Amino acid sequence: MVTRADLGKRVTDEAGRVGILRDVIKDYEDPSDLSAERRKRAVAFLRPEGGGREWLVSPGAVKPA
Repeated sequence: MVTRADLGKRVTDEAGRVGILRDVIKDYEDPSDLSAERRKRAVAFLRPEGGGREWLVSPGAVKPA
């Protein structure tokens, strides 16, 4: 599991993807969820090392690389 102390560091998610930890938000609400009852959840934001499209994953599914 990663925390805000790991921001900017190289990490690996449970799918084996390697990226840079950009942020960890404990009570993230996905703005693309159009339902009236958005669910708050912990989310880690990762991006590929060389740049590219960011992806979201549970902080518990990420470990330092």
